[in-house]
Amino acid sequence: MSRKRKDPDALKPIPLYAQCIRDLREDHDLKQRQIAEYLNISQRTYADYELGNIRIPVDALIALARYYNSDMNYMCGLTKVRKPFPGKTKQ
Repeated sequence: MSRKRKDPDALKPIPLYAQCIRDLREDHDLKQRQIAEYLNISQRTYADYELGNIRIPVDALIALARYYNSDMNYMCGLTKVRKPFPGKTKQ
């Protein structure tokens, strides 16, 4: 009887920024496709950002911080307190 190998990546924790961008997208009732279009990337690439399979480029993280009006400390998971993006007024 053969046993299936466990995927070692399945045990890998999701980076804090990946969980944050997913939570923000879901909080705004957006689809991955919509955010991917905003970033001018494929939906598959964006899905990989949320899963932590590939690292999100800094310029894309900054674009998302502006889009969601969130400071980078929150976006990177350094704080749980969400503050507005610097220089942007509250909506």
